[in-house]
Amino acid sequence: MCQLAGVSRASYYRRSLEVAPDEAEMAIRAAIQKIVLAHHRRYGYRRVTVDLHRQGMKINHKQVLRIMGEDNLLAIRYRKYVLTSDSRHGCEVYLNLAARMTLTGINQLWVADITYIRLRVEFVFLAVVIDRFSRKAIGWALDRTLTSRVSITALRMAIQQRKPPAGVVHHSDRGIQYACADYVEELKTNGMVPSMSRPANPWDNAFCESFMKTFKQEEIYCHEYRDLQELSDHSEEFMGNYYNTQRLHSALGYRTPEEFERDMAVATASGAIAGAATIQCFTPPHQEISLNQPQSEEAEKAVDPHTGGAE
Repeated sequence: MCQLAGVSRASYYRRSLEVAPDEAEMAIRAAIQKIVLAHHRRYGYRRVTVDLHRQGMKINHKQVLRIMGEDNLLAIRYRKYVLTSDSRHGCEVYLNLAARMTLTGINQLWVADITYIRLRVEFVFLAVVIDRFSRKAIGWALDRTLTSRVSITALRMAIQQRKPPAGVVHHSDRGIQYACADYVEELKTNGMVPSMSRPANPWDNAFCESFMKTFKQEEIYCHEYRDLQELSDHSEEFMGNYYNTQRLHSALGYRTPEEFERDMAVATASGAIAGAATIQCFTPPHQEISLNQPQSEEAEKAVDPHTGGAE
């Protein structure tokens, strides 16, 4: 028969065998699909791999990438940018303290930023406040106008949630929404220290810029919102219920911000981590100044945001 068909015996028998699907791979595909759909296609293959490892599955990230590619489950990504900061104003600006800080816990450095979101018939603006240490979103607000009202509302939400101690450094760009008298007064009333990026230098506030990119790619660009109320509901769900409590962050050792804060609280209580942040202002590497401890007149002068600690 093989001679008549012009095929080898090996080919004949190989063809005749019924190939059963690989049950292990089918289970992995099902698990991958469940993770991807649960996170609304926000997860890339690296986070999916970590999530599978948490479930006890032994799988290589390359296999996850292959399966996600075959099943069209790769994360959706877009790239857009619009300038929302106007630093051409006569308000007072402050020294960049954030770049000089070494963080050891939460409520030491907060970062803030504003971005725009396009709806069907209008543009609206989102202001956020992030705890830099744990990357947790602690304050946010939406408004139809790009004024200080939206930034102050986000700040007040963060203060209400965290009830921070005096001395927290608040870092932002030099936009009028953060440099205006109303916003600075709100900071000083709550014992916070202003810090601002250098002019035309978005890298100084890179983390908040990165958060905005994540928020837009994983939430905004995946939906079309009818109005401001629908956007507000989705933003609350993403930041309050997803980003802070479910999304794994590679920079946090693939933990959520809330998991990271709990772990750091245990480590701090056991004495494994120091309790105060340090800041270095034009001093030798071995001389550090604690932000949360009383300082001498010389030390206070060194960290004065208007002089920068240098004559």
